[in-house]
Amino acid sequence: MPQPPGVAVAMDWGGTWVRVAVIDRGGEILWQSRVANAPGGDKDRLLRDAQEVLARAISWCDLRPVVGVAVAVAGPVDAETGTLYDPPNLPALNGVSLKALWEPALGHRVWVGNDANLAALGEYRYGAGREARRRGEPPETLVYLTVSTGIGGGVVSGGQVFLGAHGLAAEIGHMVIDRRADAPQCQCGNRGCLEALASGTAIAKIARAAVADARSLILTLASGEAQSVTSETVFRAASQGDALAQSIVEGVVQALSVGLTNVLHLYNPDLVVLGGGVTLGLDGLGLLPRIHSLMVQSAMSQRHTDFRLVASQLGDAAGMLGAATMVWQGVGVSP
Repeated sequence: MPQPPGVAVAMDWGGTWVRVAVIDRGGEILWQSRVANAPGGDKDRLLRDAQEVLARAISWCDLRPVVGVAVAVAGPVDAETGTLYDPPNLPALNGVSLKALWEPALGHRVWVGNDANLAALGEYRYGAGREARRRGEPPETLVYLTVSTGIGGGVVSGGQVFLGAHGLAAEIGHMVIDRRADAPQCQCGNRGCLEALASGTAIAKIARAAVADARSLILTLASGEAQSVTSETVFRAASQGDALAQSIVEGVVQALSVGLTNVLHLYNPDLVVLGGGVTLGLDGLGLLPRIHSLMVQSAMSQRHTDFRLVASQLGDAAGMLGAATMVWQGVGVSP
């Protein structure tokens, strides 16, 4: 009797949820589940809850051989040792090597990577990159930018994630865009970072300040409560023609176009993929072509303009699908 095909167990561990899936080589999610991080949970509690959902996934596989386990996590990660360094959403796990902890506990090889890097790999293998290959335009270099609560990035070139000397490359959200002394402060401590100008958190902060300053906004709707304003509220108001909301969105467009033009010059991608909730808002307003146009206008050469800018095809699953790809690459098997 032939052996069932192998599967990868993939985790995407964020500040709120632990999401785990069983994924086959074709990128199909066969099973998935999630568990909330315990509010205020210490290191032991967080690790125990996450390990339990991994164990459930492995148990579900039954006769399907588990090729390996991979974890996508927000924040700096040493890809070789699987050690987390000051993860902003999971500070209790600073210094923890998930690889060293879970390989003996789970009985399978474990890989760990930054979530944006792995989302880039997922899009390359199973999302926008696969669609480009189907059209006969296989991408050589894909840059992925998640524009959500924060802004993270990942670069895949020749099918491999570009990690840098210590696995910490492509922190695109922390390139400084605004050098003014009063530029918005970023959570990293610097001022004027792309994340401080164009993330969902930044959009909400800018809008709340505008409401508190008594500038008119449809976006307060019936409540009139400044603290109720979110980035989603801003995009909704912009779609209804609110001038202030539209001016805030235009600031996001300008900041992203500057940051992405820098990306063109740094990595020379032929495919740029934008993901995250802010991207959904921009795409809903039809603004991705405008960002593309601004990038083209600022590119240093005609050759740099030979790229496509698209929205993510995988959505929230990109990190898990990238983690699964990391497993296949780690064992030397082409997905």
